[in-house]
Amino acid sequence: MKALIGMALALTLSAHAQTTTSSMETTGLTQVWDKTFPQSEKVAHEKVTFRNRFGITLVADKYVPKQATGKLPAIAVGGPFGAVKEQASGRYAQQLAEAGFVTIAFDPSFTGESEGEPRYSSSMDINTEDFCAAVDYLSCCEQVDAERIGILGICGWGGLSLNATALDPRIKATVAVTLYNLTRVTQKGYFDTMDEEARFALKQKLAAQRTEEFRTGEIKPQGGLPATTADNAPDYLKQYVDYYKSEKRGYHPRSLNSNMGWNITTTLMRLNQNLWIAADEIRTPVLIVHGEKAHSRYFGEEAYQKITNGKYADNKRLLIVPGATHCDLYDGGEGNFIPWNDIFTFYQSNLK
Repeated sequence: MKALIGMALALTLSAHAQTTTSSMETTGLTQVWDKTFPQSEKVAHEKVTFRNRFGITLVADKYVPKQATGKLPAIAVGGPFGAVKEQASGRYAQQLAEAGFVTIAFDPSFTGESEGEPRYSSSMDINTEDFCAAVDYLSCCEQVDAERIGILGICGWGGLSLNATALDPRIKATVAVTLYNLTRVTQKGYFDTMDEEARFALKQKLAAQRTEEFRTGEIKPQGGLPATTADNAPDYLKQYVDYYKSEKRGYHPRSLNSNMGWNITTTLMRLNQNLWIAADEIRTPVLIVHGEKAHSRYFGEEAYQKITNGKYADNKRLLIVPGATHCDLYDGGEGNFIPWNDIFTFYQSNLK
């Protein structure tokens, strides 16, 4: 019996290895440069695919420094939450490749060019797995030193990057940029203004939506960001619209944040989850980067408190960027706010 169990486990692991290391079909994927940032002449670019543990095929842009030789350190980049790899994550990945790293920026499950049904859904479990699957791919990449792999998450994916790092010791260094605690903001609203009665009303609304979608077979989107904002709209909403709806900054036709948004019921499970339950057990270095004027700054400060609340605090750092808002750290904003040198130095020091 033990032999049979061992054989079954070996076959399962072998099948998973084949799906994560094989050169999968990329025909039909967009091959033209359709990013929201200029292409670098210093970096080679190609589309790659790999499967996560749930069998969903993810599509990523791979960036490799053209003059590099030998095995290189590597970084997987994800986010922002509701964005695609042609937006901020690709910008970060290409810039890091110019600094000497092999990088991938991937579309999460259910979004962009990646697979997964229903479309425009999210799952803290599956999306954390997306980061770990990206590490699978990089670990088996010929150009990569598998002992020098890091990740970088932006916005909601900054929070997910901490979740992945707490789970996966292959991740040797983590940068979380302008991060969100997605479970906290779902359960308590922005600035913790949602009480128990409001949460229950939300649960009732989502439960009714589930029933309706089962009855009709139609999954409905939230509707996305408005095309314009009123003068009295919250500053963070104005900043999101300015980035995601602007052709000059971040608009992309495959980005759900630029269009119809997540499906309505995608928040349901986050009402009863705790994203960072093991954050204080992260042993590897972490750099949290947040804007001084970001509406989400309190999430970054919360995350820093959690990852330093234990015996592994010494290699953790919180960097507050003067004058920067949340979305300024997507593309630099008007003040070129992204602290590239701090990020490069962090990875160079910890992936050596």
